[in-house]
Order: sequence, then C-alpha cells, then structure tokens
Amino acid sequence: MAAVTGRRSRSILRWLVLVVVGIYLLLPLLAMVEFSTRGAGGTRSLEAWRGIGEDDDLLDSILTSVELAALTVVGMLVLLVPTMTWVHLRVPAVRRIVEFICLLPLTIPAIVLVVGIAPIYAWVTYLVGDSPLTLTFVYVVLVLPYAYRAIDGGLGAIDIVTLSEAARSLGASWPQVLVRVIIPNIRGALISASVVSIALVLGEFTIASLLNFDTVQVVINLLGKRNAGIAVAVSVAALLFAFVLLVVVAYLEPRRRSAPDDETPATAPAVQEARA
Repeated sequence: MAAVTGRRSRSILRWLVLVVVGIYLLLPLLAMVEFSTRGAGGTRSLEAWRGIGEDDDLLDSILTSVELAALTVVGMLVLLVPTMTWVHLRVPAVRRIVEFICLLPLTIPAIVLVVGIAPIYAWVTYLVGDSPLTLTFVYVVLVLPYAYRAIDGGLGAIDIVTLSEAARSLGASWPQVLVRVIIPNIRGALISASVVSIALVLGEFTIASLLNFDTVQVVINLLGKRNAGIAVAVSVAALLFAFVLLVVVAYLEPRRRSAPDDETPATAPAVQEARA
C-alpha cells in the first residue's frame, strides 16, 4: 500500500512539474501572439502578420539567415566529421586537445570575439566582398562546442575501430568508410548537431549587429523600433519554425532496435554496403 501511494505521489509530482514548466514556457508565447494580433479599438487583426510578407528588408534578412544556417551546417559537418573520425581512429591521445579547442568559444564572450575578428573581416571584405554570407566563418566557430558534443557522443556510441577495420578488410577505401559506414551509424548525432547549429545561427544577434550585417535578428531589432507588432510576429514565427524543425528531426532520427540473438548484427549491413 505504501509503495502504491509513493508511486502515485511521484506521478502527481511529475505532472505538476510538467504543468508548471508548460505554463512558464507558454505564457510568454501567448502574450506575444496576443500583442501581435492586437488591433485598433480592442479588436483582433492579422495586419502585423501580413506585414511580414510586405517588408522587403525583412524577407531579404530571413533569406540571408536561412542561407547562413545552411552554409554553417555544411561547413561544420565538413570540418568536424572527418577530423573527429580521424582522431578517434588514429590519434585518440589528442582527443582532449581537440575537445579543448572546440569548447573555447563557450568561454569567450561574443563581444570579445568581435573585437578580435573585426580586423580580420576587414581583409575578408577586401578579398571576398561584404556579403553577409561571410559570417559563415564566424558561425562555424560559434557552433563548434555544441556540434562537437553531439558528434562525439555519436562516435562514442559505436565501435568505430571495428567497423572501419572490417570495411577496410573488405576493400573499402577511407572515403567509402567515412561516407558509407561511419556517417550512416551516426546520422542521429549529425542531425542533432545540425539542428543546434541552425537554432544558434537563426538566433544570433551580437556578432552580426557589431559587424554591420543585416540578419533576421538585426532586422527584427530595427523593426521593433518602428513597428513592434511585426517584430513580435516575426519572433513568434521563428519560434514556431524552430518547434516544427525539432518535430521533423524527431521523426528523421533513426530509432534503435534491439536485434534478436539469431540475427546478423546491425553493423554487418553497413560493412557489406561499403564492400559493394
């Protein structure tokens, strides 16, 4: 009887915590929706939401931020996946050094990064141009700590040495091992790293503002000074986009299934595919 009462109390406590956290998170969002739909004379209007599609500067900044997010994800994956795979396979002794380097951006404030990067960007602007897409170089550095943790967890969850040696013994080249064996086995970690990177790029304001680039957050800040309704509507839309993105990722991430003892291990198909 006491055990049943204890389980019931813990269940009630969990639901209570969930409700409190839900209210804490939803109330600001509901307040933003209420403000963005507030019309004249106490009526409701979608004028602020319609204004999102009518502001050319805002649309350009949204497109720029999406392009930056895509380029940052590509740059992060191209930089980290081969490097971390090589470190895990060949030089595991330097894993701590690589981890330290990747985690450094967490310890350096954004304003300090801008002070150090601004002279470099003078040369980047001179050689490449003043396109906002050059922020990709900085954003790849900013997402390193979060992407490293996600990818490192994925690599640590598989026997990367056995997989690579088995694929190599079957005639696979190192690029085939990476593309057809390692990457499929850490797809969930790569998706998680990509989502975190996209969220960081879409929400970054300080560096873009101080380097005078018009990303979506910079334009929202400027827009809030002349039309707060549209600025709040865009912020709500960005939050909804991030929520939908997380839901999509939850369905894309592979589910782990325990194979029966009499079946071939899950690593065998990947190795055989590398041999093909």
